Amino acid sequence: MIKWINKYKNRITALSGILIALGFTLKTLGYAAAADYALIVATLIAVVPIMYKAYLALRMKAFSIELLVMIAVIGALFIREYTESSVVTFLFLFGDFLEARTLEKTRSSLRSLIDMAPQEAIVLHGTDQVVVPVEDVAVGDRLFIKPGGKIPVDGIIVKGQAAINEAAVTGEAIPANKSLDDKVFSGTLVDDGFIEMIAEKIGDDTTFAKIIELVEEAQESKSKAERFLDAFANFYTPAIVVLSVIVYAWTRDLHLAITFLVIACPGALVIGAPVSNVAGIGNGAKYGVLVKGGEVMDRFSKVDTLVFDKTGTLTKGKPEVTDIHILGAVDRKELLQLTASAEQISEHHLGQTIVKYAHQQGLETVAPKNAEAIKGHGLKATVDGRSLIAGNRKLMAQSGISINGAAESYAIAREKTGNTVVFAAIDGTLAGLFSIADQIREDAPQALAEMRRKGIKQIIMLTGDNRHTAQAVAKQLGLDAFHAELLPEDKVRFVKKLQADGAVVAMAGDGINDAPAIATADIGLAMGEGGTDISMETADVVLMADKLMQFSHAYSLSKATMRNMKQNIAIAVGVVLFLLAGVLLGSVHLASGMFIHEASILAVILNAMRLIGFNRKSNAALR
Repeated sequence: MIKWINKYKNRITALSGILIALGFTLKTLGYAAAADYALIVATLIAVVPIMYKAYLALRMKAFSIELLVMIAVIGALFIREYTESSVVTFLFLFGDFLEARTLEKTRSSLRSLIDMAPQEAIVLHGTDQVVVPVEDVAVGDRLFIKPGGKIPVDGIIVKGQAAINEAAVTGEAIPANKSLDDKVFSGTLVDDGFIEMIAEKIGDDTTFAKIIELVEEAQESKSKAERFLDAFANFYTPAIVVLSVIVYAWTRDLHLAITFLVIACPGALVIGAPVSNVAGIGNGAKYGVLVKGGEVMDRFSKVDTLVFDKTGTLTKGKPEVTDIHILGAVDRKELLQLTASAEQISEHHLGQTIVKYAHQQGLETVAPKNAEAIKGHGLKATVDGRSLIAGNRKLMAQSGISINGAAESYAIAREKTGNTVVFAAIDGTLAGLFSIADQIREDAPQALAEMRRKGIKQIIMLTGDNRHTAQAVAKQLGLDAFHAELLPEDKVRFVKKLQADGAVVAMAGDGINDAPAIATADIGLAMGEGGTDISMETADVVLMADKLMQFSHAYSLSKATMRNMKQNIAIAVGVVLFLLAGVLLGSVHLASGMFIHEASILAVILNAMRLIGFNRKSNAALR
């Protein structure tokens, strides 16, 4: 039944309107009886979808707006107000039609994402190219993507180079140049060039599929205001029925009681909050910011303290080895080869930087044995029968490795210039120091300054890096405070302390070691492009292009969304109070009141749609 009604509801609305027009024409020509028949038929046709929705709501033990309209229509027919019964049902259906059309526009970001989903892939079998549905691609398949082609799954390039438009994933309109060993994402487009790639993530595991899932879940999730209004409607509807009965008992005017019943419908009030959230979340998705629901929007708008990890968050997360300082008998090449082999097990940026640097130098790494990653400190492993320990000072001290004065002085000097130093010991003796530098993100100063202007009171950095490097970054960015050489549990402790002091905290990070603090904060934010799956799943907000200006946009958007929601609630309540006063004073009638009521619903939807284009000029910085 519901499928039939949804399929033909627009035709039912149109037929009802035609019959009403016919009824008015016949009444003008003096055929009053025929006009009444036309208006009665118009009412009965239009009331069918309203009646069915009211019935479904009652089955769910909910009192819907449709129930109020049904009661009012029955009453209008009873007192032979056929004009008003037909006009009320038509306006209700027509308002529902306009509401659905405008709501579709607020969901346009999600729909456009779904439309971008790849359907086919070219799989290479030797020299043969076989076109298969994307769901038939398996992990490890070698794929070919030609110029203008859509990348079907996540993977890594093994041949060729191309300019790839990643706007569907990151919101970044400028194509990224990708070549050998670079990662590529499902749903992105090869603008120029060609690539061959190995599939690493397929189906629902791809970044693109996760984005669609997150946006769908976010648009369905509800804020506190929405949950309150849902509960409110269940009490409000029966209360209005009771008040209408009281009005009738007091005035003995059934027409007035029915008018009161219809005018008091809380349509704009019920829809005002969710439409703001849907539009706000859609705006975020359009610009590569995934906000996981209305509740997150609400909390995010109240944040007054930002806490950042350093590497990969305030910095680019693409560090480079700037120097290798040799101590002892082991030569530079051997130290690099042994350390890189051990660091293969590490997911930390610094460890992977050493591995990448070794490969760039043409060195072959071997699989380590007895490897153990020590969170926040470094790792231990056996490589080619030799014991290798790589990490920070604390790990050296815990392992009984002595750092002499010359090595410590060298390390401090490097750290003061913004380098991070990784100490490497072989067979129990300090063998060398790796200096690794990471660049601060170009947009970090502007993004942090904008967030201060928009209400952020303090910005703090928590990092596992050494104090000297952390101090250099904090000074350059003008941070309020920093804490260095922290373990994951230390970051959690600092976040909890800030919350205990009354701060509403947003924590931004990108690694596994940041996930506990991200989960603890009032709002967790993850860098999506360079971040780990764990940090992305834990976070409430994900920046797909790894731009801090996206963070600033998300913060502004959350405040704008909550303002918009409050505006919609004010519009809805104001219109209802105005109409009820008009009804009781005799200046508002059933049809005109219903027209204003439907107009208020469209007003809150159109107001919410302003969020779709929110901050358009500033968003140029995101693209």
